[in-house]
Amino acid sequence: MKVRRSLNSMIRKGQVSLKMSSFLSTIRELFPSDVLDAYSDDWGVTYDAGKEFRRIGYATNLCPEVIRNAAASNVDLLLTHHDAWEDILFDMKEACLDLLKENGMSHFFVHGPLDFSWFGTAPSLIERLGAEVASHSSWKEQETPATAVFEGGISLQSLSDRMASVLGEPVRVWKNNSRKIHKAGVLTGAGNLTDHLKFAADEGCDAYITGEATLYSVQYAAFLGLNMVVGSHTFTEMFGVETFAKKVAWVHPEVDVVRIEERHLEADGITIR
Repeated sequence: MKVRRSLNSMIRKGQVSLKMSSFLSTIRELFPSDVLDAYSDDWGVTYDAGKEFRRIGYATNLCPEVIRNAAASNVDLLLTHHDAWEDILFDMKEACLDLLKENGMSHFFVHGPLDFSWFGTAPSLIERLGAEVASHSSWKEQETPATAVFEGGISLQSLSDRMASVLGEPVRVWKNNSRKIHKAGVLTGAGNLTDHLKFAADEGCDAYITGEATLYSVQYAAFLGLNMVVGSHTFTEMFGVETFAKKVAWVHPEVDVVRIEERHLEADGITIR
């Protein structure tokens, strides 16, 4: 209630645009300071175009295609979960900055703090799957998955069908037990570490939901007898970004918020005949 009252006091109905300084103040209200400090290099303004915002666009990834789509939607501020990290996506960050400057568009990303927020990536996906959040992801001692409870339990088939429908793409499924799923571990995006699977099993989970799989996570899930449902990194995390953007819009009703289209790159692939 304290956070809600504080945010509610920030609403300015008379404004017709949003300043970067006001937006950043809202970030400090939405996310606890200890998380922002712990992940200080994992969120922030990538480019400030130096103008106020009337329309905010949101997507999971920062890439040239997303920026072009945002420009076509007349976006002033682009919010993403991921940055175009220079140590992974070589040369792409520079291309993104050029496009942002060319279109007079500011960009802000929030990665770690959103993953470990009470409204972030895992809780938002859990809600879309029709489950209840039993516990949130932890970060202080070690990074751990959230857990979700499905009232009455559901079958693995029902869970995989539901997830495919929610994400709008095929999902991969590994059946490693025949139990109804009452509890699941959830870590969106790259939740493919065996530590994450062990945590879910130790918490009594019947299944594990994530956005990436490796040989070792598939092997270890089979060893643990833990069902695994894997969507894409991008779309398992999309709903957390959407929740974040809508909270910004709730605080600042003077701005429009639009979802920026992203292709299902991870799920589509190419068939060679």
